[in-house]
Amino acid sequence: MSLSADVGLDLVKSKIKYLIDFLDFYLKIANVHTVDFYTKDVWNELVAVPPETVISDILYPQAESTREGKGGSVWDQSQKLNNVAAYMGITRDHSLPNLGVCTPLDDLRQELWGDQQKEMFLKTSTFMNTKKSHEVEVMSEMVACFAKYCKIQQVIDVGSGKGYLSSYLSMQYGLSVYGIDSSTTNTIGANERNRKLERYWKVYQRQTKPTQISEPEHPKEEQMHNVENVTQIKEQIGLVVEQEKRTETQRGHGQSLMQTPISTTFGDSEIYNKNNVETSAETFRSDEYYGSENAFLEFISTDAVEVASHERQNKYLDDKERERRKNAGLEAKAKRIKEANLYSPITLHVTSTTELHDIASDVKDSMVVGLHTCGDLASSTLRIFITKPEIKAVCSVGCCYHLLSEEFELLDNKEVSSQGPWGFPMSQYMRSCAWHCGRNARMSACLPFERVTFGHVQLPLESLFYRAILQVIIKEHFGNEETSNTVQRTKVKHVGKIYFKSSSFVDYTRKATEKLGMDSSKISANLIQGYYDKYMPRMKELEAFNLLKVALAPCIEGLILLDRLCYLKEQQNVAWSALVQLFDPVKSPRCYAIIDVSQE
Repeated sequence: MSLSADVGLDLVKSKIKYLIDFLDFYLKIANVHTVDFYTKDVWNELVAVPPETVISDILYPQAESTREGKGGSVWDQSQKLNNVAAYMGITRDHSLPNLGVCTPLDDLRQELWGDQQKEMFLKTSTFMNTKKSHEVEVMSEMVACFAKYCKIQQVIDVGSGKGYLSSYLSMQYGLSVYGIDSSTTNTIGANERNRKLERYWKVYQRQTKPTQISEPEHPKEEQMHNVENVTQIKEQIGLVVEQEKRTETQRGHGQSLMQTPISTTFGDSEIYNKNNVETSAETFRSDEYYGSENAFLEFISTDAVEVASHERQNKYLDDKERERRKNAGLEAKAKRIKEANLYSPITLHVTSTTELHDIASDVKDSMVVGLHTCGDLASSTLRIFITKPEIKAVCSVGCCYHLLSEEFELLDNKEVSSQGPWGFPMSQYMRSCAWHCGRNARMSACLPFERVTFGHVQLPLESLFYRAILQVIIKEHFGNEETSNTVQRTKVKHVGKIYFKSSSFVDYTRKATEKLGMDSSKISANLIQGYYDKYMPRMKELEAFNLLKVALAPCIEGLILLDRLCYLKEQQNVAWSALVQLFDPVKSPRCYAIIDVSQE
């Protein structure tokens, strides 16, 4: 099996240039910070139409207005936006689905999987919410396909979090997975799920423990008896899962079992040890293994059959020898269950310079994956793939673009830093342009365009509104513009989630100014409320402007992802690379994966 031709480097570079030329002008919208919206009178500076027009044309576009606006000028003579339909058309033209650089997921599935039917033994919806279930099912299928293509059995899941993807890869597809996360809390949570899973093993052991019974006269009858045991085990596991859900709910835990994968882990070591690596690898590569229940039954049904088989073969042995062999079989089964630790959660801060032996001493040919790796971690994952010959493939879905370190942004701020390597840009082509987005634009890239426009999910408008008015109060009562800008930029002075702890705007202002180190007693409650009343009629301006930023999000995200794809295509040791939309963007806004295979 061979993969079809991927998109060429020259095409990727041309699309990057296309986006840069477009964003050079349009970033003035994306780089507006909500905090400055009223202090800098952003709406009147950049937009020439009523906010109601923007909201209507973006959320409820009419075919007639779309046709009229198409091809028209977006800006008037004073460089204010006056044609929303044209604006939406040009942003759509500069979004990834319309650039001709993405590899269709269905085509990739057909190449890797063909017409083979895939039976999912583990239903992710039992253990995860709808969004995570969708992500894990689709991505794990791709990872398993590429692992099979590269003839590897080991996966390194970078930024594994609570272990949703790692656990499913190990349970459903029999892959050995190291789940790496920098959060000790997440690792502890994974180990706790290990403890829960051990209960299921005890259920299994009780169900399958051989008893002193007479030999059946017909081998087929005994075989059916074992199959029934396996069925009962599966049903028992389902029962225990439901009981766990009810127990956790009654205890009032913050993370319910619907959001936490019960089947996350087996333990802390991998199954592919020296004694069984050959057998396990062969099982993994067989067509029968894929899309079957064997991913789980491999570890619970084999010995039940083997014990019966030994008894049939040795039914003429004396009772003592039969008992000895039976106990030996049980010990071997217990050992294999103990060793069947396909998912190993590890706490480790990963960077582009992380060595594989820092992860584990027995790391071999592997595939590195990341599901919604934040900021620079996605870039580091790709660099690890390039620099480590043991890594044969990568599948990376990034997120949190605002957390990326950006090389040329620091130069603009005239700050001297030796930091590197940078999260953006990665490719030599983009670095040669010395181009940057800016943090506010990268923040805009995280906005969920499809979820807002098609799913009609509302942005957290009131909290943004509160913060914009607060900035007006800070500017007019606690210092000059320079002071308010300093407050905005100082990381330790963020207002944070005070909105969710406030009963009103007055309460919000009191708590926020106190956190910012200001004396709020110098302004009265009536004065604070007066600011709220003054700007309330202009709240729709903020809502409409955020929708304009939402429309730009796919363009900025596309540039960041194409830079990563370009970086990989510039390398000599990459055999195949592609940008693939894995997920439904309404369910999972960060839906694009960078997938690459190294040269053999």
